[in-house]
Amino acid sequence: MARSSLGPGLDGILVVAKPAGPTSHDVVALVRRLAATKRVGHGGTLDPFASGVLPVFLGHATRVVEYHLGDRKAYRATVCFGASSSTDDLEGELTPSDGPAPTHEAIEAALPGLTGTISQRPPAYSAVKVGGRRAYALARAGETVELAMREVTIHALDIVAWDGADPDRPIAVIDVACSAGTYIRALARDLGELVGSAAYLGALTRSASGPFTLDVATSLDEIRAAAADGPDGLLPFLRPLDTGLDAFPVVTLAADEVAAVARGQFVRPAAGLPAPADHYRLRDPDGTLVAIATASAGRLAPDKVFVAPAGRPAVPAG
Repeated sequence: MARSSLGPGLDGILVVAKPAGPTSHDVVALVRRLAATKRVGHGGTLDPFASGVLPVFLGHATRVVEYHLGDRKAYRATVCFGASSSTDDLEGELTPSDGPAPTHEAIEAALPGLTGTISQRPPAYSAVKVGGRRAYALARAGETVELAMREVTIHALDIVAWDGADPDRPIAVIDVACSAGTYIRALARDLGELVGSAAYLGALTRSASGPFTLDVATSLDEIRAAAADGPDGLLPFLRPLDTGLDAFPVVTLAADEVAAVARGQFVRPAAGLPAPADHYRLRDPDGTLVAIATASAGRLAPDKVFVAPAGRPAVPAG
């Protein structure tokens, strides 16, 4: 049986340290060109002014992005008090607050009120769709945007630095651990309102996206240098397709079972199934990932197959 291949290009997860400035799409386009791989996607958009972890999925890895959509995120946010912003961040039009600037103690006391499962109104300048149009497009056209509240979970909020040099415009640096779908801009805005003032997001760094952390991320300069002599220079930076999917139990298949999975067939592993789970990682006798599957009545149904049957063309990445 032949191992699947996309031909030119790479398969795996590249954890990029995105700088402030380029869009997430810009980063994907750069990686696509340097890796010579058509199938490239990312695991969660970062605004252009934001920096930090941007997992980029190449080749067959694009097929596992869906399993990371609910990954917990971690951020370091700079929250500027004393003014509100039309976009809830530094790029919008600022309006000074009518209320007094908050103290460090007031902010500390307010954080528990924004911790746990909370209702959050997304920023007017966001990608949320309203009547089939993006909210930011409506806002830019001067239309009033009313977005529905949504539930998000704030796992932790901690002040790590405080700058009160300008008593009318203090600044707090806050570490945030939260669920996917949380708007940190909205969190900054709501924190300002909660203390009777106003606030906006002045800077943002994503320190973690699920299992992918900033301390092991690769800068764009490193990526360019590694790929200077060809795409294979990126191989040392690629993580396996199933990185972070530890909740999916591993099932090791016999050679004939691997062949059946490659043909898209159900299999009933001779070794049986481990504990019940939504998905399973199927490996060949050498330990190589061959598929992700679901189970029913003791049988495994291949969902994502990463190998091709002998004598057939390679499995496409899509």
